[in-house]
Amino acid sequence: MNWINESCVTVDMFQLLNEGGKLVGEKPDIPDDKLLQLYKQMIFSRVFDERALKLQRQGRIGTYAPFTGQEAAQVGSAAALDKGDWVFPSYREVAVSLVRGVPASQSLLYTMGHHSGSGDPDAHMFPVQIIIASQTLHAVGSAWASKYKKEKQVSVAYLGDGATSEGDFHEALNFAGVNSLPVIFFVQNNQWAISVPLSSQTASKSIAQKGIAYGLTSIQVDGNDVLAVYETMKKAVQLAKEGKPILIEAVTYRQGPHTTADDPTKYRTKEELSAWKQKDPLLRMKHYLIHNHLWNETQEEEETAIAEQKMTEAYQTAIQTPRSGLDDIFQNVYHKKTSNLEEQQNSSKRGEVSV
Repeated sequence: MNWINESCVTVDMFQLLNEGGKLVGEKPDIPDDKLLQLYKQMIFSRVFDERALKLQRQGRIGTYAPFTGQEAAQVGSAAALDKGDWVFPSYREVAVSLVRGVPASQSLLYTMGHHSGSGDPDAHMFPVQIIIASQTLHAVGSAWASKYKKEKQVSVAYLGDGATSEGDFHEALNFAGVNSLPVIFFVQNNQWAISVPLSSQTASKSIAQKGIAYGLTSIQVDGNDVLAVYETMKKAVQLAKEGKPILIEAVTYRQGPHTTADDPTKYRTKEELSAWKQKDPLLRMKHYLIHNHLWNETQEEEETAIAEQKMTEAYQTAIQTPRSGLDDIFQNVYHKKTSNLEEQQNSSKRGEVSV
């Protein structure tokens, strides 16, 4: 009897840069200006995250989901997409949106409850999805539409390791595999689904191998290695456009809380956090660039100062934007309002309410 079990599955994590920023694989064919662009985007993403966390603690914005530690996974993957590809984010993909061209002020507006803060058609970003794994089905629907219309566009669903336990995730993978859809499922395995560790999330040796059962081409990549992520996503886009759905597991770590309503010290140790900080994606890329004479500490200080100024300007733009009104939430539900929606809007008018 040839039983299929864990021993039949081998998963080797793809990596180009080790924790010290030294090449451990073949040097990727990425121009120097692109390398610098990737790092600068990571710096701005880190500055955004740190500033947003402070703004929430000061009561200037609402609940926020930090992503420090996941910059390489988000920047590297988003930078490899084509302009016409569609992105279906969860609530933690701020760095993805920044790379796609969404203004930082818009991401801040989302945390302030503004109706225009979520989603950006010009950037091909769908609205933020807080219902775990629902965006995987939306991405599948988009990919199916692209295939039906014979368009060369890829749809990408971003999700966390916790989302892989949801039924929507498995239904999405099954539908994508059966119909050979141009879709990529990008899992940021940051080790924790709020307070649930990966070991309690799945008995599989990897999340990547889950794609095999559904007929997906799958890979596990070092999510703290921006070069490896970028190269992986470039290849994934190519394969997806050939009708091969893809599952990518980017192994990374959430250094901060799940959201600003969470206290990670209640469920993880200082030793664990310290060990993962040694794998910090920004430090890794910085060491690589310095070693290759493309970066220095002066440039680091200058770029950080630029990022800080951009964040100050983004916040000023956000707070000067008129608040949303109750009528605004009825405007973008359908292309044309239904009679039921009109009735709801009319019944809500007991005076203008700001939200």
